[in-house]
Amino acid sequence: MSVLTWVGVAALGGVGALARFLLDGAVSERAGSGFPLGTLAVNATGAMLLGLVAGLALRGDALVLVGGALMGSYTTFSTWMLESHRLGEDGEGRAALANVLVSLAVGLLAVVAGRALGMAL
Repeated sequence: MSVLTWVGVAALGGVGALARFLLDGAVSERAGSGFPLGTLAVNATGAMLLGLVAGLALRGDALVLVGGALMGSYTTFSTWMLESHRLGEDGEGRAALANVLVSLAVGLLAVVAGRALGMAL
């Protein structure tokens, strides 16, 4: 990879992390519930965009920049698992299970939809 690609990875990584922070905050503020809807929104949109990247069949530096740097810093598996764990610790076992199952289902559907869209373009 070139130096310019590495600079792009750093810049797009920052953009993805900032976008995640802003979307999560906006959704969580509006939802006002104990259920982590902000993280769900981030990971669902990220899954759809990753599906789109796969459907477009990006390769090389474009795949590294968009799929790795931008979308890798935007989506958040660790926060999803931490929030599920905390729900369980707080005695909200059903909410924890719902968070895991709903996020998986929505994420898989989003990937399929994004990939189909990417293949159609």
